Amino acid sequence: MRVGILGSGLMGGKLGTLFARAGHEVVFSYARSEQKLKRLAREAKGNTRAGTPGEAAREADALLLAVHWSRVDDVLKQAGDLSGKVIVTCSLPMNDDNSELVVAHTSSGAEELAKMIPKARVISAFNTVPSEVLFGVYEAKRKASRPSLVYCGDDESGKAVAAELIRDVGFDPVDAGPLRIARYTEPFALLVAQLAYEGEGGPELAYRFERFVK
Repeated sequence: MRVGILGSGLMGGKLGTLFARAGHEVVFSYARSEQKLKRLAREAKGNTRAGTPGEAAREADALLLAVHWSRVDDVLKQAGDLSGKVIVTCSLPMNDDNSELVVAHTSSGAEELAKMIPKARVISAFNTVPSEVLFGVYEAKRKASRPSLVYCGDDESGKAVAAELIRDVGFDPVDAGPLRIARYTEPFALLVAQLAYEGEGGPELAYRFERFVK
């Protein structure tokens, strides 16, 4: 699969690296410097390269949107026409100082993103775990019990692409339903962040849902 990374910070850089290690073709884009993008591509190894958002989007089978909410408009403009593209977003709609959600309760960042790019297929995923746990999950992915990762969206084929990427990183994908369920998963992400960054034990935190059937 060809995966374009729109936003190569902590989440985008790590997820792009793991996608490459899982065998996907990856284009890193949108960072503070071209040198950082080239370094990410070099260190990720595999079939990777640095590029512009437009280059990342052009032939991508999926795009990972991983920028701060304040940067969404800018990166979308640089990416160009995203009609028909699968956009996997892990961007939470946070305010400038990351203290609270600016969209919540009656909508979600994922739903607002879908309104910005109505011809794209938006899937919400990867925003409910801290970046610090990603490499550990990937390294342990051959174990029988994998941590869960919720995702949601309105397009079934797009959700199938997201589920494949989730499995490739080492998580057990949990389909939470349509995109409006991001109204619940985005606040849940803040709970996970609270436990990861303010709780004891450090930020290498994942979660697992288990269903007990009599």
